[in-house]
Amino acid sequence: MDQLPKLLVIVGPTASGKSSLAVEIAQKFDGEIISADSRQIYRGMDIGTAKSDKKDLVKIKHHLVNIRNINQEYSVAEFKKYAINIIRKILKNGKLPILVGGTGLYIDAVVKNLEIPEIKEDKELRSKLEKEIETYGLDYVFRKLVNLDPEAAYIVDPKNPRRIIRALEIAILTGKPFSSQRNKGNQLFKTLILGIKQDPEILKNRIHKRTKQMLDDGLIQEVKKLIKKYGETQKPFDAIGYREIIDYLNGKKNLSEAEDLINKNSWHYAKRQITWFKRNKQIHWIKDKKEAFLLTKRFLD
Repeated sequence: MDQLPKLLVIVGPTASGKSSLAVEIAQKFDGEIISADSRQIYRGMDIGTAKSDKKDLVKIKHHLVNIRNINQEYSVAEFKKYAINIIRKILKNGKLPILVGGTGLYIDAVVKNLEIPEIKEDKELRSKLEKEIETYGLDYVFRKLVNLDPEAAYIVDPKNPRRIIRALEIAILTGKPFSSQRNKGNQLFKTLILGIKQDPEILKNRIHKRTKQMLDDGLIQEVKKLIKKYGETQKPFDAIGYREIIDYLNGKKNLSEAEDLINKNSWHYAKRQITWFKRNKQIHWIKDKKEAFLLTKRFLD
């Protein structure tokens, strides 16, 4: 294990401050950042995905940000392949690779070297599931998934129809739960995983503050511009922040309702992330920046 190359990982729920901590650690320990975020990969989705601001992107090299157009496919298997190649290049250049994100499956894919099955889309099955959503509602189809695969409750956003359909598709086509489709391979890196712990009320306030900031920064204009270019049915627009604003633009919600929903959905997402990460006993839950620096120094020494 000691002979394996070293990888620093920073995890935590949405709005917990992962990106800014990663930038400070990268500056102090000569590192480069690999984003493990399933939405920051898309060009133009900047405000709603809380991408590091341009100053940070210039100051510290970031990887796997802005690498796809919104109408292009992207999978966990692709992320894993790209991330591992980039980590190896960073190590070869004598720098510290820092994997940062809240998408638990992306983190596990690299840290646990998961073997991710490539299951092709089944149009007939997808069409059947879409009709069920129309007839019985999204909750009905999500419960169907959770009955087949209880672990999916922590992985899949219950308000995201495409994620639910994809998880059901994999479970039905393979006859195995979506969450058990991933076998661990041999560990590729010696990792230190730092987790950001936040008091629930503080985290809730941070989420509310961030939503307000996103709206002030022009989230509505960003969404308008993107749907004008790509149409509003692209998969990435199922992300929190985008779907609520699209509903607002379509007159289904007023702005106050859209903002409340972004806050509510972000909070539910944060709780699922916390549940996912809590089960990982390798994570060192840190209280502050000082502790993060100390643990990183010890790890590198």
